[in-house]
Formats: sequence, C-alpha cells, structure tokens
Amino acid sequence: MKSSYKTVILIAIVAIISVVSTTLVSVLLSESESEVYLPSLATIKTIDVEIYWDPNGENKRETLSWDEIKIEKLEWDEIKTGPVNTTVYVKSVSNFRVTLNMFLTDWNPVEISDYITISWDYNGTLIKPGEIIPVTMTLSASSSDAFINYLVENEIKRFDVVIHIVASD
Repeated sequence: MKSSYKTVILIAIVAIISVVSTTLVSVLLSESESEVYLPSLATIKTIDVEIYWDPNGENKRETLSWDEIKIEKLEWDEIKTGPVNTTVYVKSVSNFRVTLNMFLTDWNPVEISDYITISWDYNGTLIKPGEIIPVTMTLSASSSDAFINYLVENEIKRFDVVIHIVASD
C-alpha cells in the first residue's frame, strides 16, 4: 500500500510541475502580447582578421548583438522563433591568402547552446591580404517546448557567447 501511495504522490507532483510550467510559459507569452524577447551579446575574438560593421573597414567591432530573439506564441499554443541575421565585414590582416574558420565558446548560460545555433554564409573562398568580405551571421533558436520551458524554469533573461573567427592559410 505504501508503494502505491508514493506512486500517487509522485504522479501528483509531476502533474503540478507540468501545470505550473505550462502556466508560466502562457503567462510569460501573454504578458508581452504573445511575444517574448531574449537579448543576446556575442564577444568576437579574431586571429589574423578584423571585424567591421561597414564595408570600408572604418568601424571595428569586438561585440555582436542580435538585439533580441523573438519568440512568438501562435494559434493552438504553437511556438515560433525566427532566425536573426547580421552582416559583418571581415578584413584579412594576414600576409597570406587565408580561409576563415568559426567556432563558439563560453556560452552563458552553458545549457542554452542546446537550443541556440550560430552559423554564417562564408563559403570557404580564399581571402587576399587586406581584402574585406561581407559575411552574414545567423542566430537561430529552437521552437521546441523544451526551450521555452528551459527559459522559464531557469529564469533566463539573456545569453552571451564568444565567437572566434580565425584565419588559416
């Protein structure tokens, strides 16, 4: 009898947690007219390249902000997130023709990397010394309920990441 009593209690606790989690997501989304924004900031670290906001290479950048990821609640409680694109200009400061590599580190919070991806449209072409090329970086967020639950349960208000862009010959 004790075993079934514990099972009933466990089921009740799981049900309560599910209801509270769903309610929090609904409240969070309804407070902002069915939209939630998640601010983000990336620190850019480079080797043999520099990053600029302009095609002339006059405004050097060491951070990148996608402003905020928009998470929308659609009909039938479906969640939608859209990719956010930002164009930067990469200048080779190497003495050789190079290709670029990108990798991400220092996610904060760490677990958000399970739900967020950062990609770029760089296609591997060689870059000459001093050449500046446009590169569009895309931040995408998961549309899963697990992502929303993660944000709510952990009270995530923003996230940070370090983007490394490295030239290699």
